[in-house]
Amino acid sequence: MTDILVPASLLRDPARFGGTVAGDMRRGHPVVRDGRLVALDAPTGSTTRIVLPQLVEAHCHLDKCHTQHRLGPTGGDLPHAIAMQRADKVHWTEADLRARATRGLSEARAAGCQRIRSHVDWSDDGAPPRAWSVLGELAQDHPQLQRAALTGVMQWTDPDFAQTVARQLTRDEGVLGAFVYDQPGLRDGLQVIFDMANRHGLPLDFHVDEGLGDMNGLEAIADTALATCCKGPILCGHAVSLMDRGGTDLARIIDKLLGARIHICALPTTNLYLQGRTGGTPDRRGLTRLRELHAAGVPIIIGSDNVADAFCPTGAHDPMAALSLALLAAHLDPPLGRWLPAITTDAATALGTAPTFIDGAPLDALLVYDAPDLATVIAGRAPPVSATEVLT
Repeated sequence: MTDILVPASLLRDPARFGGTVAGDMRRGHPVVRDGRLVALDAPTGSTTRIVLPQLVEAHCHLDKCHTQHRLGPTGGDLPHAIAMQRADKVHWTEADLRARATRGLSEARAAGCQRIRSHVDWSDDGAPPRAWSVLGELAQDHPQLQRAALTGVMQWTDPDFAQTVARQLTRDEGVLGAFVYDQPGLRDGLQVIFDMANRHGLPLDFHVDEGLGDMNGLEAIADTALATCCKGPILCGHAVSLMDRGGTDLARIIDKLLGARIHICALPTTNLYLQGRTGGTPDRRGLTRLRELHAAGVPIIIGSDNVADAFCPTGAHDPMAALSLALLAAHLDPPLGRWLPAITTDAATALGTAPTFIDGAPLDALLVYDAPDLATVIAGRAPPVSATEVLT
């Protein structure tokens, strides 16, 4: 058996795990007991493989994926994409939804994902949409699939809508999600959402500030979370307009995010494609402030978001591919191991689940990459295999 390399950022206690230091990794001969990777012995000097936990897909849209082929010419900003995708819903039969979502799940599993959260566009009357039921059926074979209701934040000010959706999410162990885009009366809607989440014990997941410019729904969410003592977890996706904040404004918002224990999920494929559009080549990055958030201690997550639909014509259900793009777009420099929690341990925590650290993990929760370094893994040049196939 060859040596393995394990990122120190994915170990609870790197020094105690053994092996020798190899940059931001530990290197050694794997020690397996009772089906778990428990330690590293001294390196043998042979070739190496890299071991990671299974990846976590914290944000995707299985109800929308793989619709690009029937949309006709696309390419535009966020409102245009929303309109194009809404028009496609005439095709969303049970068979269509099941086929596309199954394809997306298969792609995510092949990329090394087990835990997956998919957002589902909610109906205007509060009743669960067809896609919610279809994904619920698929979750019987994919038990770590989470469903998040994607609602309009102001819909929650309607008491009937709020009660109907909250009860449905509670029954189905779903996630309360909402689209926050600088709506009038935003804080009233957020207050109801947080009250419902606390009352029913629901996790929260927001699409927030999905655009460059003068929006600050993120701070409104943090303020409401702090005022209501929300138990969480709270995940905020996009937060693109944070790029237009700096100095004391940025420091104030980051301080509130830390106090409210909010995770921020960057979604580079969709945001780079839709944001900053001009008449020519865009000269602004459609991302949130990943480097500043990470430096301040705010947990950052990276997700795949849209795949082959009106919001992104390409993409992949593969968090490693999303991380690779984020590294380039946001200048997330080496050592590369420090960014891996964004698609593994921190991502799991953001979904309200226990993170899988490598030390002591069962082999069926680990992946092995036949690669000499993390750059090869993140670039997608080494597909993962289950550790049970290699380390037993």
